[in-house]
Amino acid sequence: MRFNPKARLDTSRVGDGGGGGGGGGGMRIPMPGGTRAGGGIGAVIIVILFLVLQQCAGGGLPSPGGGTDTTSSGTDASRMDDSERYANCKTGADANTDEDCARVGVENSLVAYWEKTLPEQSDVAFEPATMRTFSGAVGTGCGEASSDVGPFYCPPDKRIYLDTTFFRDVLEGQLGGQGGDFVEPYVIGHEYGHHIQNLMGTMGQVRTQQGADSDAVRLELQADCYAGMWTKYAEDSEFITLDDTDVPEALDSAKAVGDDRIQQKSGQGVDPEGWTHGSAEQRMAWFTTGYEQGTLEACDTFAADQL
Repeated sequence: MRFNPKARLDTSRVGDGGGGGGGGGGMRIPMPGGTRAGGGIGAVIIVILFLVLQQCAGGGLPSPGGGTDTTSSGTDASRMDDSERYANCKTGADANTDEDCARVGVENSLVAYWEKTLPEQSDVAFEPATMRTFSGAVGTGCGEASSDVGPFYCPPDKRIYLDTTFFRDVLEGQLGGQGGDFVEPYVIGHEYGHHIQNLMGTMGQVRTQQGADSDAVRLELQADCYAGMWTKYAEDSEFITLDDTDVPEALDSAKAVGDDRIQQKSGQGVDPEGWTHGSAEQRMAWFTTGYEQGTLEACDTFAADQL
């Protein structure tokens, strides 16, 4: 993956920093045992469903400190303290030599894609998500989150949270993914897919929490499909140039975080009744659907007879 060296980067929606204790909620990438330190994946979906129902009812979630200080977009302004991690990210040339700046470039590309695609293919207005990297732990509108939870999207904040050590320590280490420079873009694209679902109200369709045909799995597979849609756009854009290894790297990452693969890595037998994100085969298939067909309609997993 390479960026147009002359392109300008917009860092206004990307920040870094955080502190606090463990826990947390939101739309996460699953990991063996649920987190790096252990725990159940099933509990994650309970938290997700709680967040969804709160939003559908028009309610907000209190900050960990007991109060909220929100902007007009619903973002908790008390969590906006930022490091200077992205201060030197100015151009695509910076993105080609610095992985932090590459992250900004991916975010910029996702915004460019969805601000055009969402209103064209639906009656929903686009509002960009924000993105925050952190180390150790971070306070969010979904509660306090530690690095153990992996990348996640928090609906009340409309923000993606990333501890970037996940890609090396978990996805490549514990889960056996092959790695590569398009692994992180795939994951960010998936989490941005959850933001699109949040804007479209799709999260309100989640009723069943576990199982191979559950609403929770349909939600996650749709986010994979949306990541595929953006990948095709990125491949054809003037901002990003993909090489022959990038799409295979995305598919390998989707395979690595399949529920059946995670159950196997955890030493469990494969039990579809416990799935919350979909099998490796399903995740690769829906990413491919988005990549090849490129429409919200094609990614409607909730209307699909078979996943």
